[in-house]
Amino acid sequence: MPTSAARLALLEEMTIYQAQAQKAQLLAALAATEALDLDLAAVPEIDTAGLQLLLLLKREALQQGKQLTIVGHSPNVQRVLDFCHLASVFGDPMLISAQG
Repeated sequence: MPTSAARLALLEEMTIYQAQAQKAQLLAALAATEALDLDLAAVPEIDTAGLQLLLLLKREALQQGKQLTIVGHSPNVQRVLDFCHLASVFGDPMLISAQG
């Protein structure tokens, strides 16, 4: 029987200033489950360091045979993913919070 995915909601910026701590947090969350729903609906800002973290997490999930799903996108996250043509890399529908 499939287990439900663990959910992790990030509430702070995904920038170079948070990258080291977020890397540890994200990899630990992935290690603790077979499926991770990552909610980015409240992320106010993302830069290339944040994108690198998302790509790292996606790669790790694939290598470990785990499922990673982004289940929420703030308007800024959506803009950056679109601008960098990375939305299709994650393959998740773009879900935007009503607050955006």
